[in-house]
Amino acid sequence: MPKYLYKAKNLKGKKKEGVIEAQDQKALVSLLKSEGFFLLSVEADTQQGHKKSFAQYLQDIQGLFGVSLTEKLFFTRNLSIMLKTGVSLVRAFEILASQTKNKKFQKILLSISKKVNKGESLSGALGGFPKIFPSLYQETVKVGEETGKLEGSLQILSVQMEKEHALKSKVKSAMVYPGVVLCMAFMIGIFMMIFAVPQMKKAFSEMEIKLPITTRMIIGTADMLTRYWFLAALLMAALAGLVVFLLKSGKGGKIKSAISIKMPLVSKITKQSNSALTLRTLSSLLSAGVPIVRSLEIAAGALANYFFQEALKKAAVDVEKGQKLSVSLMPYERIFAPMVLQMMEIGEETGETSAVLLKLAEFFEDEVSASTDRLSSVIEPILILFIGGIVGFFAVSMIQPMFSVMGGIE
Repeated sequence: MPKYLYKAKNLKGKKKEGVIEAQDQKALVSLLKSEGFFLLSVEADTQQGHKKSFAQYLQDIQGLFGVSLTEKLFFTRNLSIMLKTGVSLVRAFEILASQTKNKKFQKILLSISKKVNKGESLSGALGGFPKIFPSLYQETVKVGEETGKLEGSLQILSVQMEKEHALKSKVKSAMVYPGVVLCMAFMIGIFMMIFAVPQMKKAFSEMEIKLPITTRMIIGTADMLTRYWFLAALLMAALAGLVVFLLKSGKGGKIKSAISIKMPLVSKITKQSNSALTLRTLSSLLSAGVPIVRSLEIAAGALANYFFQEALKKAAVDVEKGQKLSVSLMPYERIFAPMVLQMMEIGEETGETSAVLLKLAEFFEDEVSASTDRLSSVIEPILILFIGGIVGFFAVSMIQPMFSVMGGIE
């Protein structure tokens, strides 16, 4: 007799789940009905002895690391559709929880469903999970609840997240190629130091010749890596940890932001991507009905770059005092293009700020796409020259003593 994994609920709201044997799903429904429960979800248990498959273990591991932007996008889009078709909020959350493969997200959705079922507002329930549903999400949902346009607010959020995901994916993709090439070059360098250089050192010792300083430097580094490999590995791990810690700290984040804004090639993409994210976030919040001061504060929290964050935070203070947004951002022309400030001013004069910001966001998103494409074509020859220089230095340093010996023989 087949086994089924099921979830059920009675009229009092009590839930139960587990594995049960039944002739078919119809028989399972009848069995649960006789106990006063109705079926919520069911799937065949194909794992003998209730063992998890490798894919299920991967899903459990994935759940430990949080919820991805794509999962939240899928959830938001489907929730909007369900509410439009008349599905109750509690039922919609239960259905979406049963559909997600991320165990952590599943528990969160069921927890939110229980809170809403007890009478708590959706925005309030979402506030219990700020790392999953940030201020941008909570405030947009709150306005949707207050205006009775929750479906529309969710639609705005889904578009916002979709564009944000596309923008970040383009920037990350542009950095993948140089990252992979540099990692491979580093690994090959370590391999040469551990295996090739010691062999050449033996040959030089037999020749009894005076080695150039560059050759002695390479051999000294190789000796350190081979003799004290454990300490070298520990040192590199500690250094990597220190760099990560500093970058995540306040001052480190500021330094990282400054480098990304001033570094050639990367500077333009950094400004364009942060401008696009700022403009789209503000547009989404304003179109949802969030007040402009609160929108600026939320948008500042959604950004990773320190200087863009500070610009929006200070602009929020100035706008609260009665100043126009375009005027408040004028001191930050080095990060916001003049066109942005000019178009903002036009939007404020015409009362179409949200629409103008959206058009600007779309423009900068297209610019990011074009810039990342150009970066890929520019960075390739730079990497070739960089790696070629290192290989050349290594080759000359190790071959030069041999030429010296050959010259002495003549």
